[in-house]
Amino acid sequence: MEDTTDQIAIDPALDASRKDDVVIRVHGLVNRFGEQVVHDHLDLEVKRGEIIGIVGGSGTGKSVLMRSILGLRKPNAGKIEVLGIDALSDAPHDRLAIERHTGVLFQDGALFSSLTVGENVEVPLKEHHPELCEDLRYELALLKVKLSGLPADALDKLPSQLSGGMRKRAGLARALALDPPLLFLDEPTAGLDPIGAAAFDELILTLREALGLTVFIITHDLDTLYAICDRVAVLADKKVVANAPLAEIERFEHPWVQEYFHGPRARAAQVAAKGERRMIED
Repeated sequence: MEDTTDQIAIDPALDASRKDDVVIRVHGLVNRFGEQVVHDHLDLEVKRGEIIGIVGGSGTGKSVLMRSILGLRKPNAGKIEVLGIDALSDAPHDRLAIERHTGVLFQDGALFSSLTVGENVEVPLKEHHPELCEDLRYELALLKVKLSGLPADALDKLPSQLSGGMRKRAGLARALALDPPLLFLDEPTAGLDPIGAAAFDELILTLREALGLTVFIITHDLDTLYAICDRVAVLADKKVVANAPLAEIERFEHPWVQEYFHGPRARAAQVAAKGERRMIED
C-alpha cells in the first residue's frame, strides 16, 4: 500500500481545518472599480461546518466578495485566509491547495455546453488528479452525479438536454468532484420553482451533514435563508453590517435589514420555516 503520510502532512488546508473553527477570514477588504468603492474595510469570518447566507441589495458586492475569497479577483487591499492559507498569495502551491479544497456552483451552472454531464464532472478530476484512470474517473463522476440527486442516465447527457434544476444539480456534482470541505453557491435556487428550490435546499442540508461541509451561499431567496442557514451576513454600506443567526438579524436596526426581513415575503418565509420545523419535530 502506498504511504500517504507525507502527502497528508504537507496538506495545509486539511491541517488548518482541523485546528481552527474559523475556515474563512476576511479582514479590511477593499474592492474598487475605478472610482466606485464596493467594499471599504469589510470584515467577515465563516465557521467550520456552518451554512452562512450572504445577502445585500444590488451593488453591494456579494459576488465580488466570493470571487475575492476564491482568488478570482485581486482586491485593492485587505487580507483573506481560506483554511489557514493566504488566499491572496501568488505561490502556486497555495493557489492549488485552495482550488483543491473549494467547490463552486456559479449562478448559471457554468457547465461546458459541448461536454456531457459526466465529462463536466471529470474536468476537475483530470486537472488535479491526472493519475486517475479513465474508468475510475467515470465511476467517481457517476457517484457525484447520484450524490447530487440526478439519475445515473444524466451522466451521458449534454447540459442542453437537462432542465434548469437538473443543470444546477450537475453543476453541484462538479463542485463536489474533489470532495472539498468548502462549498460556495451563487444564487443556487434562482430560476427554480418553489418545489425545486425547496428540494435543492434540503439536498444542501443533507450534504452538509453527510460530508461535513462548510457552505457559503449568496442568495436572495428568503425561503433558503430561513430553511437552512445557520447565520446570515448582511452586506450594506460597503461592509458586513451584521453577521448573526436570523433571530438576531431580524432585530438589527438597519433600514435595508428591516425592509428585507419584515416585508410580506419575509413573513411568508418565516411561517413556512416554522411549519417545516414542526413537521420535523413531529
